Amino acid sequence: MTGDYQELVDEISALLDAPATLENRDFGLVAFGAHDSDDDTEMDPVRTRSILTRRSTPAVRAWFEAFGITRATGPVRIPAAPEAGVFRGRVCLPVRHRGVVLGYVWLLDTDPGPAGEQLSAAMEVAARIGALLYDEARAGADLSREFGAVLTAGPGRQHDTAVAALREALGRDAEGLHAVVCVTPWPDATPSVRGVAAAAAVAAVAAPGAGPGPDPGPMSLAALIRLRSADRLDPALSAADRLRTSAGPAATGGVAAARRGLDELTASWREATAAARAARAEPRFGPVARWSAIGPYRLLTALPRPADTARDPAVASLLAPPHRDLARTAEVFLDCAGQASRTAATLGVHRQTLYYRLSRIQQITGLDLNDGEDRLLLHMALKGERL
Repeated sequence: MTGDYQELVDEISALLDAPATLENRDFGLVAFGAHDSDDDTEMDPVRTRSILTRRSTPAVRAWFEAFGITRATGPVRIPAAPEAGVFRGRVCLPVRHRGVVLGYVWLLDTDPGPAGEQLSAAMEVAARIGALLYDEARAGADLSREFGAVLTAGPGRQHDTAVAALREALGRDAEGLHAVVCVTPWPDATPSVRGVAAAAAVAAVAAPGAGPGPDPGPMSLAALIRLRSADRLDPALSAADRLRTSAGPAATGGVAAARRGLDELTASWREATAAARAARAEPRFGPVARWSAIGPYRLLTALPRPADTARDPAVASLLAPPHRDLARTAEVFLDCAGQASRTAATLGVHRQTLYYRLSRIQQITGLDLNDGEDRLLLHMALKGERL
């Protein structure tokens, strides 16, 4: 599909004798023509950023949209604005289909500029681009619906039917190697595949959130990412990070283990959501976590999440706000396998201070920190609280 867009952009470039750039309606870069001029002003900051980052900033988008490009049905000339980083004027060709704007073709304006016949011919090509964007958006919506149905279907026949529908929609990609990605929370219920490298399908679904019991949490984004090798999750990690950045600073991402085919998508989704939850709980995992790297959280995220009132009675008092420092001390002590010297160094306290705190922890909880099972209970409770 990208090759089709590139050919059409090159056709417009040839018609107007100027390099053209195609962006979707969200100002995400789709394709661009070759720039072989020695004139540095052809690559002003706005155009350079668009090509290098594949997206324009919200401020740039708002500035261009103020000229009415979202409503225009023909070419729109936009003057230069050096203070906004636009050193050269632009000609915008709205890309529409069935009356809806789906993207924009951009060219640098010249004097006297393209003739009316040239612009009319370019608009005909833009209409062909619009038809392609429409077909792609419709196909992406179908895949999102089928993918989301698999992740939310109940067991048995309902799940099997959803998998069969997704398999038919994906065609040959269905039996390929892939990884499922979760980004949560996701602010938009209508995600798009465009701009997500190697994505076979995306869907916004209600994933288990931070609340107690089985209640659904905020919307999360699921993405099915194609892989070439089970040992190389780079495409999935890159996609998760890109999507997480789009979702906002509070979002985290998780990547499931690589699998072939669609039969274990539900398991992959559980892994991806668990990894995203672990990334939120433990900053050391980074904003995007792999299921294989979250250690004990692979088990902790599978446990039911009780309400605050259902905390283990031995640990509930320690988790109260007045004892926050003691809870932190207990967690670091257990993370350090009970080694006092490592714990004191990590916390930056004297060993006698550490011993006093450990004594207080035992008094509050009634647990014996020399007992393996008591340590396990306390450690699980502290880690579970992060989730």
